Amino acid sequence: MNMLPFLRPIRLAALGLMAVAMAPYAAPAQEAAVQDLTDQVPPDMEAAGYVGDDVMIPMRDGVKLHAQVWRPKGVTEKLPILMSRSPYGYGVGRLDRTFGPGGSYGDLAADKFIFVFQDLRGRFGSEGEYVTLRTTKTTPDGIDESTDTYDSIEWLVKNLPDNNGKVGVFGVSYGGWTAAMATINPHPALKAVSSQASPEDMWMGDDFLHNGAFRLDYAWSWVSALETDGRTMKIFDFDKEEGFTWYLKQTDLASLDKKALGRTMPSWQNFVNHPNYDEFWKKSVTSRMMPQKVGTPNLIVAGWYDQEDFYGPMTIYENQEKGDEKGLNYLVVGPWNHGGWRGKGLEYGPFQLGAETGTWFRKDVELPWFRYWLKGQGQLNQPEALVFQTGSNQWQRLKSWPPEEGVTTRNLYLRAGGKLSFEAPSAAEAAAARFVSDPANPVPYRERAAIKPFLSEESTWSTWIADDQAPFAKRPDVLFWQTEPLTEDIVLSGDIVAKLFASTTGSDADWVVKLVDIYPTDDSVPAELRGRQRMIANDVFRGRFRESYEKPRPITPNKVLDYRIDLHSASHVFKKGHRIGVQVQSSWFPLINRNPQTYVDNVLKASPADFKAQTHAVYHNAAYPSAISVTVASPVR
Repeated sequence: MNMLPFLRPIRLAALGLMAVAMAPYAAPAQEAAVQDLTDQVPPDMEAAGYVGDDVMIPMRDGVKLHAQVWRPKGVTEKLPILMSRSPYGYGVGRLDRTFGPGGSYGDLAADKFIFVFQDLRGRFGSEGEYVTLRTTKTTPDGIDESTDTYDSIEWLVKNLPDNNGKVGVFGVSYGGWTAAMATINPHPALKAVSSQASPEDMWMGDDFLHNGAFRLDYAWSWVSALETDGRTMKIFDFDKEEGFTWYLKQTDLASLDKKALGRTMPSWQNFVNHPNYDEFWKKSVTSRMMPQKVGTPNLIVAGWYDQEDFYGPMTIYENQEKGDEKGLNYLVVGPWNHGGWRGKGLEYGPFQLGAETGTWFRKDVELPWFRYWLKGQGQLNQPEALVFQTGSNQWQRLKSWPPEEGVTTRNLYLRAGGKLSFEAPSAAEAAAARFVSDPANPVPYRERAAIKPFLSEESTWSTWIADDQAPFAKRPDVLFWQTEPLTEDIVLSGDIVAKLFASTTGSDADWVVKLVDIYPTDDSVPAELRGRQRMIANDVFRGRFRESYEKPRPITPNKVLDYRIDLHSASHVFKKGHRIGVQVQSSWFPLINRNPQTYVDNVLKASPADFKAQTHAVYHNAAYPSAISVTVASPVR
């Protein structure tokens, strides 16, 4: 394969109408580890008032792609086409629920569209060779996902009876990415897309790596499940061993595929052979392939709690804004995990959201969007940025994201004694806080009992960002700072950046930073939230890439260096009586693979002897004022 694949945690036994849209659901138990997903539309199939047919759509190179066409029964008026394209297959087991009232497509289905669900090349019923995240012009004759979309639309508008000649493309995750690809040299009939939870850059901030740090558990689960014959998915069998323990025993990641699966896997070897930010990664950056000038209306959707692709949609929106001369680039950011807007969206973990935010989005945002562009009905009452403010549970209608008016950039300084303050440290303040980071005992990314294979039936992978972070603040290898109880609400509305001054006794180190909302311990909050540390922003940075992502270098031992770590953005209210907290650590396992902390050319090829405990220090004095830069939309005293 020429590109790296990625997976969404979906219930394989019910891989239905929109497999990727069911991302928050888990997979079946090990007895169903190998699942044949070849069920296509049986003859005369009907469900939820729709009738389905199979078609094979010819591409310009003669390859035929399989698609299901669903149209409302008994409707003869000309209708627009809504298409989604995916590598995950489209079974029919959940069609009644999906198209029915309250279903993830229920509002769209009730409004009447012709739905087309297409398998990508080499997947399920489609002919050809599967190349995951196929970049533009990967074959001599220029075949890619944009041309396949173009050719499919060309055939559909000419061959499907009673269509009105207008097409929309949408989907979540991989389907969101194919929607983005549809905007490249778009077919004239393509009138709107909605790119939802699309990845942007797999090395920089989406599924597989963050700032060069390898997302071990996720990548391994994908490779072992989806690099198959194109018609099956297999959940990796950890032989009932705890996931954390199993991963800790894997001392040779470079050949893990051959050792655990019996053969080398193309994507795994891509990880091994491209550890740095080379052209392999750069050529697949989504917005780099999209048009410089936005010509197709795009409703970009993101979730604050997306455990896989938050960086993607936010960065696609930002980059497309630069060429949006016609006002066609729109953003929705809600209180959701990956694909959570296709469910009710009433809660996330223990946090109540005040309303069914997903239901509201589908009815009052997504449906009017496609009605306007594809049917010419209604008015586009859509702000350029529709952003949910967590902590207050309010939607904000903004001119852009991040907002440019009414905000101020301020530093939250890390101070001696675990104090966090908007006041800078004094010259007399203690210089640094230190901790020992031991690769043999890494900090887990969640409490170990909760770490399950994220495709397993018992997995709660989709809600790990809601986990209480308080237990980790008690570890000796996690540094922790907090403010005094707030005397007024503090509102963050925009970018967040960690600016660390740090050193290590080793020659490489990871820096994990988490910004948390610390709830009071009294009865002013529900019992399940008392003392809870709610993660608002986070990310990891691999120290070797401090000077260059393309050409990593060892860290000079014991030298104080400055690190600028993008924690992305947030719209959140820290309530009066709460505290703001910051945690800094150097491992996050097995979400992120262990850094040996002694420099090697390729971390995935590190030997057991390379892994050594090292002492890290974060400086917080006047000379080295480590801080978290936040965008504040309320007065600070």
